[in-house]
Amino acid sequence: MRRREALLGLAAAAFGNVYPSGAICAHPAANVLSIAAILATPPTVSYWVAFIRRLRELGYRDGENLFVTTFDVREDADHLLEKLKDKIKKGINVVVAMGPEMTLKLAIAATSTLPIVMVAFDYDPLAHGYIRTLARPGGNITGLFVQQIELAGKRLELIREAFPRAQAAAVLWDKLSFHQWEAVEKAAKTLGIRVIGIELHEQPYDYERALADTSMEATGLLVAMASPIFFVDRERLVDCAFKYRMAAIFAIREFTEAGGLMSYGVSLDGTMRRAAEYVDRIARGARPADLPVEQPTKFELVINLKTTKALGLTVPPSLLARADEVIE
Repeated sequence: MRRREALLGLAAAAFGNVYPSGAICAHPAANVLSIAAILATPPTVSYWVAFIRRLRELGYRDGENLFVTTFDVREDADHLLEKLKDKIKKGINVVVAMGPEMTLKLAIAATSTLPIVMVAFDYDPLAHGYIRTLARPGGNITGLFVQQIELAGKRLELIREAFPRAQAAAVLWDKLSFHQWEAVEKAAKTLGIRVIGIELHEQPYDYERALADTSMEATGLLVAMASPIFFVDRERLVDCAFKYRMAAIFAIREFTEAGGLMSYGVSLDGTMRRAAEYVDRIARGARPADLPVEQPTKFELVINLKTTKALGLTVPPSLLARADEVIE
C-alpha cells in the first residue's frame, strides 16, 4: 500500500523523493570537482552512495573530473583535523559536513573560506548560530537542515497513537541525539505519557542490556532517536527490540525495512541527492551565502505489518490509512 502525505515545512524548495531531483541535469559538469567529505557513517551507506550517484548523473566521473576524499568523524578529532587541513591545502573545491554537529564543527575549524555544504541531521544550525537565516545563510555555509529535533516528538506521538493504552515508553538516545531526547521529554508532558531515557555511551552499544533492563517498565514501547550509530547498528537494534517484544518507532525507513515496526522521517537518499545538487551549484560558481538552507516538506510514515503480526499487535486502521507504505 503506498500513499504520499505532504507536510508543509519552512523549506525553500521541496526535497526529491524528498527534494525535486533532476532539476539540475541538462548541462555539462564543472571542469573539476574535488570534495572533502566529513562523515559519521561508513561511505558504503546507501545515502552516501545516492550522493555519489547523483553527482554522476550531473556529469561527474570518478578520477576524471570528480575526486572525493572521505573523513570519518569517529577518529581522534585532533588527528582528523590535521588530515583535513592538509587535504584542503592540496586543493579542495567544497567541504561536505554530513550528519551530527561535530562534522560541521570540524569543517569550520579546517576552513573559514571554502564553501561548506552541511547536511544537518542531528542539530539546528540556525539556533546554534552557524547561519544567519534559512533564506540568506551568509558566510561560507549552506545546505540542508533535517528537523530531527521536532520529528522526535512527533514519533512519540505516533507510537502513542498506535498503542494508546501504554503508560510509558523507553527512549534510546546517545550524545549525538541529546537535543532530540530533550524534545521527547517535552512532548511526553503534553501527551501524558512517561518516558524512560536510556543513554548509550561506549561503542559498541549494548542494546541487549539496555532493553532487557527497561522493556517491562516501558510497557512495551520504544522510541529510538536519529543517530548515525543507531543507523549503522540498525539490524542489531531491530533484532533486540523484537526479542524483548517492544513496539518500536525509528527515524528512518531502513529500520522498518530491516524488521522494525514503524518509522517516520525523511528519505536520506533523497536528502543526499539534493546535497549533491548543492555541491554542483557551488562548483559552478554559486555563493553559499546566496543559497537558501532547505528543510524537508515531505515525511514518510512506514509500518511493517509483518512485525506487527509477529508481535501479536494491532495498529489502528486510521493510522494504517495514513501510512505512505505498509510492508506486508
